Amino acid sequence: MFRTLRFATYASLLTLGGLASTASAAELKVIASFSIIADFAKNVGGDRVDFSTLVPVDGDAHVYEPRPADAASLEQADVILVNGLEFEGFMSRLIETSRTKAPAVEVSKGIEPLKSAEEHHHHEGEKGAEGEHDHDHEAVDKAEGDTGHEHDNDDHHHHGEFDPHAWQSIHNAEIYVKNIADAFCTADKAGCATYTANAEAYLAKLDELQSEVKAAIASIPEGKRTIITSHDAFGYFEREYGLKFIAPEGVSTEAEASAADVAKLVDQVKEDKASAIFVENITNPRLVEQIARETGLKIGGTLYSDALSGPDGPASTYIDMFRHNVNTMKTAILGS
Repeated sequence: MFRTLRFATYASLLTLGGLASTASAAELKVIASFSIIADFAKNVGGDRVDFSTLVPVDGDAHVYEPRPADAASLEQADVILVNGLEFEGFMSRLIETSRTKAPAVEVSKGIEPLKSAEEHHHHEGEKGAEGEHDHDHEAVDKAEGDTGHEHDNDDHHHHGEFDPHAWQSIHNAEIYVKNIADAFCTADKAGCATYTANAEAYLAKLDELQSEVKAAIASIPEGKRTIITSHDAFGYFEREYGLKFIAPEGVSTEAEASAADVAKLVDQVKEDKASAIFVENITNPRLVEQIARETGLKIGGTLYSDALSGPDGPASTYIDMFRHNVNTMKTAILGS
């Protein structure tokens, strides 16, 4: 059963600039910050919703530069969907510029956030030999009142206290879906039964995916569960499914790795006996290619971390993305 879908609906909304008026039953105008959230929203909204996405497929939200057309789109929106946890560094200023009256819904609200590796290393100073992959992946109390909309004066985006990549856990994805359904029911009460039914059907598919992923990871020997990716986007995957991820960059792709960091990473890879290395669809592959050369590892393929692929790609939906990533990792590690 679809549990507590309508519970505390208004508490799940972060409203910037006032509450949006109730949309027409025919078409709810929804703007999603990036493609993964957009896919969740499409599964919930179906034909009742008109969707737009700011960061395109294969796009990097960490470095996205909004266009004037984005502000115009937000102004016309009934609902704006954002990840929160300071993932979309561009979003606060864009919303302010647009003067939209639509609610900005943080769809990650209610997850158990992980401490950000960037934040941990910022407080700890230089990383020691024992702390190269200390993600500090401990569940923390749920963030209360964190809007996730702060900018440095130079507009560069640096993640804050928590790792924002919560969608890399299917359990968290289910929370995203429930938050989206709540938001749509609030904005379009006449369509609530449709949104509820759509959400229930999609949650059933996510439950099936969860079982499938856990079975696939269980088939990988524990001694072969260390892999390398471009940036630190898989902390929630690691916590839930038991693979260990090493990355030369932090949770933001703007956090470039130094030569010393790369050298330490190469040493760590050799010590930990990493089984595979992967590029990501949103990052430049050169750094991973360098590490592959220096460690002798063969690049096992492309993982989709922060964005879906185009419609003709292998990860055009969230479910396809998860299946592709798990199958790619398993094949690279086991060789079949």
